[in-house]
Amino acid sequence: MTADQPGVARRQVLQGVLQGLGSLPLAAVLANPVLAQATAETLAEVTIETADGRTVSGALALPETLPAPAVIAIHEWWGLNDQIKTVTAELARQGYVALAVDLYDGVVADTRERASALVRSIDDIEATETMAAWVDWLRAHEATTGRLGTVGWCFGGGWSLNTAVAAPVDACVVYYGRCDRPAEAMARLQGPVLGHFATQDGYIDAAMVDRFADAMNAAARSYTVHWYEADHAFANPSGARYDAADARLAWERTLDFLGRHLRA
Repeated sequence: MTADQPGVARRQVLQGVLQGLGSLPLAAVLANPVLAQATAETLAEVTIETADGRTVSGALALPETLPAPAVIAIHEWWGLNDQIKTVTAELARQGYVALAVDLYDGVVADTRERASALVRSIDDIEATETMAAWVDWLRAHEATTGRLGTVGWCFGGGWSLNTAVAAPVDACVVYYGRCDRPAEAMARLQGPVLGHFATQDGYIDAAMVDRFADAMNAAARSYTVHWYEADHAFANPSGARYDAADARLAWERTLDFLGRHLRA
């Protein structure tokens, strides 16, 4: 990891400011663009090289006490924006070495059309290699205990599961992401999966989640599914479908799940 000195100094100042805001719940920070941006700027940019020679980047947040278990956060179809970086900072505040990966090479969408185009541009083989490289990097990092989980939302929810299938992951959290994988893929999972799904979601629907459950049962893998009377992206406070109560409950369940499986 490399960082310029002015950048380090700026993050130290911002972290000092944010310490005074530590009592604020995550939802309050996410709901305030100024606070979310300030929080996002405390993360350090890191880069690694993948097995196929590409340089990929992410944003890293460290907890107060090290070593600690690691969590990879995977962005929605919008890209690695302040929202995901803020959640990553919160994961660090909860005691994890937290990394927000960037599968769009620095591009952040501001329209649904642009976001859809970015999703279509993803090369699944390259993205899988990227995620596997980050898993290897974090497991070997001196700041981590070697235990690692993934959490993702929407597009990132699907990639949270893809990562856990492709690499050794101790816990996987899927927020309303594509989850219909065959049993032979699920058999490669090494840890349990927690899924948050919405009853009003027209794409990640009950039929898809039923296929997920059938595949997990056939592969004899551990999973937990929670349903919320909400719509897709209910945990995103910047969207019209945000449901504060369900977002809070899902986050509490996520933290409990990660704690049980990564701190053992």
